Amino acid sequence: MNSTGAAANKGVLTMGRVGKTMIALSIALAISGCTRLRVGRGYIVDENLVSSVQAGVDNKESVEATLGRPSFVSQFDSNQWYYYARVTRQLAFSSPKGESQTLLRVQFDNAGNVASVSRSGLELAANIKPEGDKTDTKGSDRGFFEDLFGNIGTVGTGGAPQ
Repeated sequence: MNSTGAAANKGVLTMGRVGKTMIALSIALAISGCTRLRVGRGYIVDENLVSSVQAGVDNKESVEATLGRPSFVSQFDSNQWYYYARVTRQLAFSSPKGESQTLLRVQFDNAGNVASVSRSGLELAANIKPEGDKTDTKGSDRGFFEDLFGNIGTVGTGGAPQ
């Protein structure tokens, strides 16, 4: 074989390796899109800090210094603070599903001292499933032909003077 033939074969081998590498990278990229995502949102719960908040001992200032600002304050009673945390998991393009949830409620008395600390979890989360993309309306159910021919004779009479 001459030297030009060897160089041409070497170029073919290099292109074959590049092609295989590109295919392998494409497959790896496609598979990585199917990984399970785990996402945490809200307050990061530290069990030691949460357990240190005690009724009758702490007040609003000490709770804020220990736990930080609440996720939200009750709209109807400013003496109820809520710390909310939720972890969800999702596979590729599916809807996220709740894995864990913590809702810590700190209730204060009128003097601003902690009256109670309660905790709930995923058992209170509601799974809401919408009923498709249509909203039922009250009124007549018109068929195809009623929609097609229903306006015959009524065109132009809506706002016409009598």
